[in-house]
Amino acid sequence: MTDQTPTDPMLATIPLGDYQTNGFVVADDVDADRCWIVDCGQNPSPLLRAVEASGRTPAGIVLTHCHHDHIAGIDEALARFGPMPIRCHAAEADWNGEPMLNLSAFLGAPATATPPDGLFEEGDPCPLGPAWRILHLPGHSPGSCGFLHEPTMTLIAGDTLFEGSIGRIDFPTSDPEAMRGSLRRILALEDATRVLPGHGGETTVGRERAGNPFVAGGEPRF
Repeated sequence: MTDQTPTDPMLATIPLGDYQTNGFVVADDVDADRCWIVDCGQNPSPLLRAVEASGRTPAGIVLTHCHHDHIAGIDEALARFGPMPIRCHAAEADWNGEPMLNLSAFLGAPATATPPDGLFEEGDPCPLGPAWRILHLPGHSPGSCGFLHEPTMTLIAGDTLFEGSIGRIDFPTSDPEAMRGSLRRILALEDATRVLPGHGGETTVGRERAGNPFVAGGEPRF
């Protein structure tokens, strides 16, 4: 028997819209004919084209959290591909329909998106498949989550940890103390863990622990 290298589940990472919010096309780890959209932000056409280019059928949309820049393209995705499941953390079940909560009201253009039809919490099976684990990472928002692909130690981190920075904690529903706990959880992962943030470039846990001024040495500093 020969060892097999775990397959990279990430099919595409596409920055979208005014805030260059990363949307992801992720391979379903059970059905090779399906993929998932993780976060579907503003002006999602490049992301939707990446889904089509994958040759796979989208199985659903999974949200790291429900701020407007991560949900603005949901209705366009549904128009392109037809009805599909939408999943988010239970703490943000109503946010897609509430401009004050999804923050679009603060931008002067209140907006809504089709709400989730299924909710999850940490400990539930991850919609992306059995190789994935849901990490509840509150702080930036109460329902912020990461999705950890354990065979390849790949973390879709949402807006918790960025390359050289962290997610904002000055929004009305942010919680700095919860953010500290969430960052400690991420920083406790292996150094080689690949981190795919909601904005900006890919990084690793070890790189951020060593050089990110907000988490230097593995301890949040704010």
